[in-house]
Amino acid sequence: MAFNELIKNFDNIRQLMRDFYVFGFKSRADFADKSARSYDNERRRIESWLGEYMYFRQNAGGKNCFISVDSRKIRHNPFYKALKAKSFTANDIMLHFFLLDILQPGEKFTLRQLMERLDAAYLSCFDEPVALDISTVRKKLAEYAELGLIENEKCGRELYYERSRDEVDLDAWHDAVSFFAETNQIGVVGSFIEDKFAAGSSVFSYKHHYLLHALESDVLLDLLAAMEHKQCVRIESCSSKGNNISFRVLPLKIYVSTQSGRRYVMCWFFKAHRIIFCRLDNLERVLEAKDVRDYDKFCAMAEQMEQHLWGVSMNRGPADALEHVELVVRISSDEPYILQCLKREKRCGRVEKTDAEHYRFIADVHDAGEMLPWLRTFIGRIESFSCSNKDVAEKFWQDLAEVYAMYGVKKAGEA
Repeated sequence: MAFNELIKNFDNIRQLMRDFYVFGFKSRADFADKSARSYDNERRRIESWLGEYMYFRQNAGGKNCFISVDSRKIRHNPFYKALKAKSFTANDIMLHFFLLDILQPGEKFTLRQLMERLDAAYLSCFDEPVALDISTVRKKLAEYAELGLIENEKCGRELYYERSRDEVDLDAWHDAVSFFAETNQIGVVGSFIEDKFAAGSSVFSYKHHYLLHALESDVLLDLLAAMEHKQCVRIESCSSKGNNISFRVLPLKIYVSTQSGRRYVMCWFFKAHRIIFCRLDNLERVLEAKDVRDYDKFCAMAEQMEQHLWGVSMNRGPADALEHVELVVRISSDEPYILQCLKREKRCGRVEKTDAEHYRFIADVHDAGEMLPWLRTFIGRIESFSCSNKDVAEKFWQDLAEVYAMYGVKKAGEA
């Protein structure tokens, strides 16, 4: 079969882009589940989209391909190109242009009239006979009506079709669309709209430009649709050993890391009867949406749990088990910005003033270990620290001792 840049199944190409090109830790020899020709075809497809960002590294295991991008210089997410490479049939492309050409602004036609126009003015012009079944045209009209490209109106027994009115001045929205495409969680929608504008540089540049989330746009959209309709779904993922995993969950909320751009879905795991978090870049498909009773009850449980969440990690004990953390820091009266930082950056818990220069931070969280990177930012001001999780407390003081040793401080203090 001749090579084709277009793809039918995005799942396969997404996994390949992640494993071989984004993470860059595999070589062609690791691509064992398909033939060498399949690998070469997939590689050529990716090169057609991302060729200017692809690099190679030679090591003992062979040549590894990877993608290298300076996010400060990239104005448009290059991974969106993969989502725009969906294959189509000859009938798809013919009907797209023929129907929109017939349905000029202000003109309405029934299905029968459209079929007559197609046969007389378009299909008859081909050297070889071309026939389109009426059911094919009807399905294409229904698809375009659902997408909003055309409108239908019933008059008597007949259903009339017309082109949707386009009253939006896209030029006035150019900057907004450009910003949306690069910052919104479903930014690929903005990227499709942005393709309508003349090619040119964007007025925006980004210090933190999270590009990889584009590869999971379809998964996120399915999860958001399930949440909107209060439905549970079956999600499929692949384990580190390559085994397919499938389980039913009720998606409740999407979390986005401001540090890495990584996204998670908070969901109710029916089999374990508890709330869990799943990384979206580990999910492959979202299937079998079903309505759920008492959806609001699960949302209320999630809101209650959020009051004690620092990140997306949950301890393995009972769902209501919490770990108590107390931190006392020294803040001088001429350092109000430190107090502001403490209050602003805390994700839960409370701050109490103990005296003129000391403040106590108190929190009960599901996993105190997630707090350690934030707690370390106050080293040099910490007067005392305690945690009900002894492993976390020991880790904190061990890290502090290593810092003191690094700078030649003889005594690190004790918990």
